[in-house]
Amino acid sequence: MKKILVAGLAAVIMSLGGIAAAAPGNAAAESTHIAGQIMVKFRDAVAAAGVLRQHGLSEGRGIGSTGAQLIKVPAGKELQLTEALSRNPAVEYAEPDEPVSAATADEYFPRQYALQNNGQSYTNTAGTLPVAGGTADADVDAVEAWTVTTGSGIKVAVLDSGVASDNPDINPKVVARANFSGASTNEDNYGHGTHVAGIVAATADNMIGVTGVCRGCTILAGKVLNDSGVGSSSGLANGINWAVSNGAKVINMSIGVRASRTLETAVNNAWSQGVVLVAAAGNGGNQTKIYPGAYPNVIAVAATDNTDAKASFSTYGASWVDIAAPGVNVYSTFPNHTFVLGTQNKRSFGYDVGNGTSMSSPIVAATAALVWSSQSGSTNASVRTKVESSADKILGTGTNWAHGRVNANNAVR
Repeated sequence: MKKILVAGLAAVIMSLGGIAAAAPGNAAAESTHIAGQIMVKFRDAVAAAGVLRQHGLSEGRGIGSTGAQLIKVPAGKELQLTEALSRNPAVEYAEPDEPVSAATADEYFPRQYALQNNGQSYTNTAGTLPVAGGTADADVDAVEAWTVTTGSGIKVAVLDSGVASDNPDINPKVVARANFSGASTNEDNYGHGTHVAGIVAATADNMIGVTGVCRGCTILAGKVLNDSGVGSSSGLANGINWAVSNGAKVINMSIGVRASRTLETAVNNAWSQGVVLVAAAGNGGNQTKIYPGAYPNVIAVAATDNTDAKASFSTYGASWVDIAAPGVNVYSTFPNHTFVLGTQNKRSFGYDVGNGTSMSSPIVAATAALVWSSQSGSTNASVRTKVESSADKILGTGTNWAHGRVNANNAVR
């Protein structure tokens, strides 16, 4: 029997979790405009390059069908340059690029840069966890995707350490539970599964906590890791079969194990039944394959940070890692009871950050679920193609991962 492992604070071989404990706190005030860029529309397109050159600027990419350009400018000079450009007769208008507020009333949504990145920064209540401001739009465009679909009616199986029954932000989204771990109960006493499930489908607009990428999805909570975060390849194979039997359209596996013919057969059977399978690529900081992510019928996911750079811990390699997603300082749900984190007992009070490809994988799984719900007649093959082909081609695409950093809005359109 091969063991499945995830990591807590202490690094382990094939670790995927890397969950860092910190108490929740209040988000810092957001900037009144997005740093480093402005929007400019010219009356005279021929004169555009010359006008911009006078200010040391270059032409930018078009903004949809508006006729305006997104112009890169030195941070801190946004207002000065918009005023200067507005005085030029060749310019119809110049204006700052303002942050968009999400249509969600969840307390910690401003911390969820993976869903909407305005370059925000924040600290926890104790001031011990500073998160530096990121790069605007280094996110998966979840807010824009929600104008198309929120994933209503799609079941996502989270095969992990269970989902806490005492977290009101994710427990109501669980529609079925099963235990393949050998633990005495279905309860999540390790914390990892609750965090992963919240990334997928935490309840939106309930005035507390966070919101999931697929905010309308429901969760099948398959406990394949015991209360120490360890499971078996046979338990995972059983969990995959259970998920298929209970109507999962997507299966997320933020876990790692050595190759197994039994496990590969379970994966292939699920694929043949029309399910999209997603798994973490691992946190080894190298190109070593781990499974189930490395199986051809599974989308393997690497981790990026809030600047769209590869996370230092992330496993990589475009020969088998398919896509990337945010996996550094990802805010999500945790149990409200004391749980095991690494070798220590921890209490999170329901919300915290996690670091690892374990956090990246459910973002991609949730995106696949959004695609399922947005397009009738889809197949698992077409959903996978849309998720991968619509990814943003950030630095590392083609070398660290094959397809780029996932973009939910592109995928559902």
